Amino acid sequence: MVRLLGAQDRLLTNLERQYPLVDVHVRGNEIRLTAQTDEPHAEEQLAAARSLVKELLAMVRNGQDLTPRDVDESKFIQDAHPHTSPSAVLGEDILSTRGKTLRPKTVGQQEYVRAIEDHTITFGIGPAGTGKTYLAMAKAVQALQRKEVERIILTRPAVEAGERLGFLPGTLTDKIDPYLRPLFDALNEMLDPEVVPKLMALGTIEVAPLAYMRGRTLNNSFIILDEAQNTTPEQMKMFLTRLGFDSKMVITGDITQVDLPAAASGLRLVTGILSEIEDIHFARLTSADVVRHSLVGRIVDAYSEYDEKSLAARQRRETKERSS
Repeated sequence: MVRLLGAQDRLLTNLERQYPLVDVHVRGNEIRLTAQTDEPHAEEQLAAARSLVKELLAMVRNGQDLTPRDVDESKFIQDAHPHTSPSAVLGEDILSTRGKTLRPKTVGQQEYVRAIEDHTITFGIGPAGTGKTYLAMAKAVQALQRKEVERIILTRPAVEAGERLGFLPGTLTDKIDPYLRPLFDALNEMLDPEVVPKLMALGTIEVAPLAYMRGRTLNNSFIILDEAQNTTPEQMKMFLTRLGFDSKMVITGDITQVDLPAAASGLRLVTGILSEIEDIHFARLTSADVVRHSLVGRIVDAYSEYDEKSLAARQRRETKERSS
């Protein structure tokens, strides 16, 4: 009961906020839900609240430590996907490491994880904070631990995010390290930090710029291309054709955040070229899958709305110019 209610009854308070017509009473090890039946929609809220509590109990019994976000996401799944069990989505283990278990946080993330399992090449396309790279990294570490692959290869295009960094001092490793740092950070979260350098020294884990992939055939590997929106069409073709036997590829990116100076994005182009090929899957995550601060999802939606309005205005302007 303590784990269900949360510290200072935070989860209980959240549950009551979600269903304002439902009264929650806790006594000892018993939780009772009641509602004023003469209120409109009270019975509906009562049934939904009971179902939600059962789902939360299933997660607690599965060993999960619930957060207010889990309550919110469970209600969202229950409302938006009535035939999907929130406990089945949020309780699906991917990787247990360093005292914590990594799991999908949304239906979209669960579908993305399952697509990686079922396909040789998976594209994870969506806005910042949707777990595209993090979940791909977790699946890569899982595959390595299960001996499904012999090595993990992580790569990114070395492109500045809208600013010119100029000359960088130091060795080649010093120059490219800032671009690859997010991949190292994710690795260190999933593996003991002292183990990562050893695995890299053995070649079991390789982190390298995209330019280093040319001319190679990657067998028995789990290969992740991050920030793929910043690849040119030629780079994307080069990368995809590195695929060898018994390997799996995951390509992640956000086509709304392209930092290329003038060229077309290889990620945007490839969605039209490869969409009909079997064993290649395009997983599209949205602001509903953002697992950072709640403001991030609203920021993503605001920018999407702005981009749509700007595109519509530009199309109207071009149509008017042609007609005149």
